Amino acid sequence: MKNFIKEDQKLPLFGIGPFMIGGMVALTAAGIILAFAVLKSGWLSGIWSWVSVGVGAALWIAGFVVWFISAIRSGMDKNISENILKTNGIYAWVRNPMYSGIWLMITGGTLMFHNAWLFILPFVNWLIMTIVLINTEEKWLLDLYGEEYAEYKKHVNRCIPWIPRKK
Repeated sequence: MKNFIKEDQKLPLFGIGPFMIGGMVALTAAGIILAFAVLKSGWLSGIWSWVSVGVGAALWIAGFVVWFISAIRSGMDKNISENILKTNGIYAWVRNPMYSGIWLMITGGTLMFHNAWLFILPFVNWLIMTIVLINTEEKWLLDLYGEEYAEYKKHVNRCIPWIPRKK
């Protein structure tokens, strides 16, 4: 599972992410296909359709911004290659901003279909993301950083960007 940049690097570059995100996207696609082809009900109309699309678009944009900041602008690659726990910038607001950003984009895309049956998918995807991260990357990080990571977990949300709790 570990794909090392350097021989002494402890953390995987990609981690469990591609598998987890792939599963979430596949589940969402299956839900959308099910809503369109099988259920053929649950479609919102009128103002609720526009609200769903508007909220979905806003979440998709917010998710892209969170993902972009964490994946492109944060300098996380350097922290991974040097085995340094990143706790500043966007990582002070959410422990897994890359996954959070993608989850927000998937949620936004789902809401843009304005079907009430699909509203369960963001919660299912959040649950998948939470369970997978607790059982994989959080264990790796706790093993690697010990008390430093345990303390970080007390103050920063796992998946939903939020103002950090006071130390």
